[in-house]
This record gives sequence, structure tokens and C-alpha cells, in this order.
Amino acid sequence: MSDRQGESTRSVHLGTAPDVTTRAITTPLVQTAAYAFPDLATWRAVVAGETSGDVYSRNSHPTEQAFAHRMALLEGTDEAVTFATGMAAITGTLFALLRPGQKAIAVRDAYGATYLLFTQILPEFGIDCTVVDTNDDAVFAALSDGCDLLYLESPTNPTLKILDIEPLAAAAHDCGATVVVDSTFATPVNQLPHELGADLVLHSATKFLCGHGDALGGVVCGDAGRIARIDRFRELTGPSLDANSAFLLLRSLKTLGLRIERQNANAIAVAGFLERHPAVTRVHYPGIESHAGHSVARRQMRGFGGVLSFELAGGADAVEQVLPRLQLAHLAANLGQVETTVGPAALTSHVELSPAERAASGVPDHLVRYAVGIEDADDLIADLDQALAAE
Repeated sequence: MSDRQGESTRSVHLGTAPDVTTRAITTPLVQTAAYAFPDLATWRAVVAGETSGDVYSRNSHPTEQAFAHRMALLEGTDEAVTFATGMAAITGTLFALLRPGQKAIAVRDAYGATYLLFTQILPEFGIDCTVVDTNDDAVFAALSDGCDLLYLESPTNPTLKILDIEPLAAAAHDCGATVVVDSTFATPVNQLPHELGADLVLHSATKFLCGHGDALGGVVCGDAGRIARIDRFRELTGPSLDANSAFLLLRSLKTLGLRIERQNANAIAVAGFLERHPAVTRVHYPGIESHAGHSVARRQMRGFGGVLSFELAGGADAVEQVLPRLQLAHLAANLGQVETTVGPAALTSHVELSPAERAASGVPDHLVRYAVGIEDADDLIADLDQALAAE
């Protein structure tokens, strides 16, 4: 399958083929804990990696492997490894690659649990973690002192900041660092960090890759050597993606291009409406020209994504009044679904942080994250308009 085909064609066909045994078009759901062998010699050959196959589903299973294969192709990397959740993918990647005494650099506006991982968990294991302001200059300055791993998130959750991945990755490589990019908000439809120099690209598959809010998962895509290290850590620690979730994620990839196209269009329309509304003081979305990262986003992204955030003139009190008046947006912590979801950062991306930690990470409690679904943009705008009318 050519990588020059359109995003919906790639989403439907890339890395897929009818099942060789049943001729089923849909990849089968293999729901089993273990796999039987005709003799010990065959079993030993699979365990030794001399023959392909599965032994025990914590280690691997056909449905999960099919999802990993498709994600590697979509991201343009050698291989991929899956996890039970997005945070398991992030944690597994960092613990597999970092050792006591090594140094990691991360950006302040990362997802809340990621921020806590760098500020509270990794330092307890002797890993030197530097968290810098989420701008290119701050990252370049930190890299001047060297590091072993650079962790970027672009666009960020929930402030939608944009980092210029290509020059940052080049600078990190100059000091021998591994570059990891959380591209959950972008998806491989809108952005390919590996083409920009990232060594590893990870996703919370629960979000846009799933798109239907019915499965948890995480995935890391990259070169064969690093993926093997991460896969070994996952195998030994056990946060494996279950077969049913892998099956649902494979189902969802087929509509990824179509869904993202609609969500891109909806988000730009909603962001434009909110930017003009007198009750809104600020809109965070890289697709609008007033956004500080707009020019970089235009260069490194094919679309600006389905998530935006905004601040109301009335602050936290207005958030308490406006959000319950919305009729088409669910008050919920997930994003990337076909249904629109909305919530303050204090209850969504940064719920694990204290108010002081949220302030330190640059995420005000009154910031509202709005993740568009595939509804009609005019209906979403009308819904926001009526909810904001009293402000």
C-alpha cells in the first residue's frame, strides 16, 4: 500500500488483509490466554524466537499484534508496542529507557499525570528530571546542558501549545538524547513526528485512535531496537493490551481519517466562534492565527486537531454556570470521541494535581477543555451560543 494515498484510504487499508484462515475482512478477535503446541520442540522454537507465534497473551496475541503493526505503518516507523492505557505506554517507555543518574527533559504543559511522573515518580528512582517552560527557547536552553531523553508533547493537553519538533529533535540528537513525542492530540492523520526527527511517537489510544469511548489503550511507535527494550519491560511488568480492546481499536482505525477530517473542521469553526464571543477572553487552538504556535503548526501539521480550550470572562464562577447548560457536550474526562466532551482542566487533564501544582504547570483551574465530536458544527456553535448567552 503506497504511503501517498489519502488519509481515509490509509486508515481503511494500510496493513490489512483478509484473514488467511477464515478469509474474514475484519481482523478476528482472538480471545484466549494461552496457545497450544503439538510438541515441545515447536514450543521451544516459538519461545526462542526462531519461529513466529504466540505463547501467552500477556506477552503477545494476534489481535494486539495486528493493531501494533497497523500503528507502525501509519506512523511510518519500524515497529510498535501496545499497552493497556496511554499512561502505561508513557511510564513503560520512560522506565525502559532511563537509568538512575541519567537526565530527562520534559515540558511543563504536558498532560497532568505525565507532569507528575517527571516531577514526583522518576526522581524517586534517581533519574534527574528537568521540567521547562513549554516553548522552543526554554527547551533549547535546557538541551545546552545535555540530556539522555527529551520528552515533548505537541499539541499539549490542555493548553494546545505547539513545539517545533524538527529543530528540537536535531538539537537533542546532537547531545545523544532519545526524543519522545506524545502525539495523542494530533494522531498520525494530522502529524508524523517520526518524519520530523522523533525517535518514539506515543499515543493514548483511548482518545482519537479509539474514537468511540469504549476501549482503553496505549501505543508506542519507533525503531526496532528501542521498541524491543520497551516491549521487554511491558512483557515483564504486565500492562498488556487485552484482545477485546485491540479488536475495538482496529475497528476504529478504519474510520480514523474520516473522523479526524470532520473533527478538524468542527474545531476550527468552534474556535472561530468562541474567539469572537464577548464572554470568552481567550481561545487556545493552533488553527487560529492569533495562536502563538500557528505558523509552526501550519508547517508541521496537516490539520490542527479536534481539541481546543478557552477561558471565560467570568472566570471559575462562569465555568460553573456555563458548562451544565451545554446540551450537546458531555461533561466527561475523555476526549477524541465521536461525541463532544467538555470539562475544566481541574477535572480532566490535571485532576491528579493539587491547585498549587496546576498553577505551577501553567494550567489555570478555570481553563475549559472542549473536545469536538463529529456532530454538525452549526449545532455545536448554537449549543455554545445558548450556554454563553447569560454571561
